[in-house]
Amino acid sequence: MLKPERQLDIIKRGAVETIVEADLLRKLEQSFHEKRPLKIKAGFDPTAPDIHLGHTVLLEKMRQFQELGHEVIFLIGDFTGMIGDPSGKSEMRKPLTRGEVLQNAATYRDQISKILDPQKTRVVFNSEWMSQMTSSQMIQLTSTYTVARMLEREDFRMRWVNQNPIGIHEFMYPLIQGYDSVALHADVELGGTDQKFNLIVGRELQKEYGQEPQCVVLMPLLEGLDGVKKMSKSLGNYIGITEQPGEMYGKIMSISDDLMLRYYELLSHLSLEELSSLKEGLKAGSVHPKRAKENLALEIVERYWSREEALRVRDEFEHVFRQKGLPEDIPSVALFWDAHEMWVPKILKLSGLTPSTGEAMRLIKQGGVTVNEQKLNDPDAKLPAGEYLFKVGKRKFLKVTARS
Repeated sequence: MLKPERQLDIIKRGAVETIVEADLLRKLEQSFHEKRPLKIKAGFDPTAPDIHLGHTVLLEKMRQFQELGHEVIFLIGDFTGMIGDPSGKSEMRKPLTRGEVLQNAATYRDQISKILDPQKTRVVFNSEWMSQMTSSQMIQLTSTYTVARMLEREDFRMRWVNQNPIGIHEFMYPLIQGYDSVALHADVELGGTDQKFNLIVGRELQKEYGQEPQCVVLMPLLEGLDGVKKMSKSLGNYIGITEQPGEMYGKIMSISDDLMLRYYELLSHLSLEELSSLKEGLKAGSVHPKRAKENLALEIVERYWSREEALRVRDEFEHVFRQKGLPEDIPSVALFWDAHEMWVPKILKLSGLTPSTGEAMRLIKQGGVTVNEQKLNDPDAKLPAGEYLFKVGKRKFLKVTARS
């Protein structure tokens, strides 16, 4: 096990805030001298079946703790998931059903094994203790916090000021998340900056229940491909960890140079020294940003697929986008034509290249659609029955053939 001071340097990498840093160092020193691993907790509500790179910021920090010799606890909030996290929300969220929560949670184990050692990762569900809690115990839990304290949260306060409804069940969310730390006797909890209130509740509840309060390591919310808004499937600026390797590689190559360094710090497995050397090389001009971005893309694709796949898609990316060639393996689809001619936006929708004709029209107007390597500019265009090579955006290719 590394010396406590060295461990702290690694833990602080990319972190926005550590509460309380002196206490965390003390816990690390105790752990080091007693040869006792700390219990590191991070909770994930199964609100969606797929994990994107934004979610993996916490997973990577868990991996660092794991490699430092500590016990990491991946908590699936199947109980809290049915309430819905109100953090950052201006209105009540629709709670998920038990079936939806369990279906989403089922995919998490396989996905996190790409980052965490499954043999050393403790996976728990907070329904294990919450479903056993009696009504009197629940009342005792609610008595530990006041409505005034809850309204200190910015999202709750603004909803109160704007006279938007706040469900009583929403007040339960931070209490239950905090009680998870009590149930697990957590030494450290990890979370995004949007979770600060909830994580501090955990510290205070541990005091109420006679435990030493956990330390909190707050990680930033990873920006999406646009470099502005946080990565989100609903915003379309995400990179899913189950995406095809070529799509994943191409998306990483599309980010800005500044965002690349952000991704390196939060997602790369480079050591602190290697990361510092990379930054110095970029600043001095001895490392070309394109080469650094390629290495990042290779690392990420290899993590979720394989080294062979990473090298293959790198070569294909160079062939397609640098040499203006075409991918070696272009998928194809056969469609029934409406009549002699069919409206192009409808072709794009039916073939799966766009989710709707409206999106197809928007892309055509923006110059994002080519047919047989000719840019299409007219959203009202129609094509006679035949065989066509469509390219949508920078990475989607499809051969479309008319069926008789």
